[in-house]
Amino acid sequence: MSLHDDAVAVLTGYGDQDELRELYLAHLSAHPDGVWKSCGDGHVTASALVVDPERDRVLLTLHGKIHKWLQMGGHCEPSDATLADAALREAAEESGVEGLRLLRGGPVRLDRHATPCAWHLDVQYAAIAPAGAVESISDESLDLRWFGYDEVAKVADESVVRLMEGTRALL
Repeated sequence: MSLHDDAVAVLTGYGDQDELRELYLAHLSAHPDGVWKSCGDGHVTASALVVDPERDRVLLTLHGKIHKWLQMGGHCEPSDATLADAALREAAEESGVEGLRLLRGGPVRLDRHATPCAWHLDVQYAAIAPAGAVESISDESLDLRWFGYDEVAKVADESVVRLMEGTRALL
């Protein structure tokens, strides 16, 4: 199964946000390269909100290019067999945390947002950090910090807040 096929299967099985889910599926139907950064009409990305082992804080990165606090995430790569693999890889790379584990059940949310280059059709997961996890700032980030749930709305945009709320509902 290709990454494109996996994306279609994941989105077909996703039970929320029907209008946005259908937009993602239409995009993938029209663009066989729709999971790759090279697709100029937009592309699927994968991200994961990292939750601490006690499940009372989330780890956010201050993105180096857009200067906003966000969950870890980014473009799919040829080594990613699935969207879940891409989300987990991105979360590990950007957080420096080893041993992350995605929450079961697939994506938490979808979020479509414009970037200077193309639309990102983000498939958002959540991951639990292992006990004793040590984070480290990647070269893509200006900062990396744990935030209590009540602090997230003060530093992050509505998309991150909705992802956090959806994640908390699953915990």
